[in-house]
Amino acid sequence: MQYTVRVRPGSRKGPLVEASADGLTVHVRERAVDGAANEGLVKALAAHFGVAPSRVEIVRGHASRIKRVEVDE
Repeated sequence: MQYTVRVRPGSRKGPLVEASADGLTVHVRERAVDGAANEGLVKALAAHFGVAPSRVEIVRGHASRIKRVEVDE
């Protein structure tokens, strides 16, 4: 299933996944440097959905805060 995700890198709240009308908001502690925030996003979503991190894929928006993510449940 695909989700629209807004990422909040460098957040003190993280890792935290919040649902809203626009999609999911994911707070991660990692900063947006060298893909660290993307790795944190994948790990947070995998934990949230109870799947392995290999089943979470960023489809679009690798360099953006708003991403399209596919989760194989």
